[in-house]
Amino acid sequence: MIRDLILKNRSYRRFDATVKISEQQIEGWIELARFSASGRNMQPLKYCICTNSAINEKIFPFIGWAGYLTEWKGPDENERPVAYVVILLDKSVAGNYYCDDGIAIQSILLGAVEDGFGGCIIGTVNKGKVARILELPDHLEILWLIALGKPSEEIVLDDISENDHKYWRDENNVHHVPKRMLNEIIFKTV
Repeated sequence: MIRDLILKNRSYRRFDATVKISEQQIEGWIELARFSASGRNMQPLKYCICTNSAINEKIFPFIGWAGYLTEWKGPDENERPVAYVVILLDKSVAGNYYCDDGIAIQSILLGAVEDGFGGCIIGTVNKGKVARILELPDHLEILWLIALGKPSEEIVLDDISENDHKYWRDENNVHHVPKRMLNEIIFKTV
């Protein structure tokens, strides 16, 4: 079951914009992050949920979508995410979040996938502009955005060939993601 969820949890960049996600659904996924491990149990992460289409339109120009797909400027209007979760560091709680961000994001995305949705972790963000749009106080620092929606694209995992790790799209617009073989990533067994 966990294997199936992980295999379905891809970086979806195109969504069916007609299928909405409720605030309550997203709160349920964030609760999975709340129950997850946290370095020193400090729990310094906070979350800003945005399901408001007018605010989402303002956020969209300030995020980057797929660095290896240089000709692609991001999803068309009818393929855009219907929600964002902004991952925030509450600097009044702690200055270091260790690996909490990755654990929390994976928990949120696995919850989304289990419910038939998907997302994309976005690190290319104009954090200053997005913070102003969301009217965030100074003690909350944007770490990541998760774009969420009902996936409307096919993603295929391929074995890496010739050490080429770059994702790509084929002539049918299928998104291919190369992955290293297991024997390449296990250094040794002792």
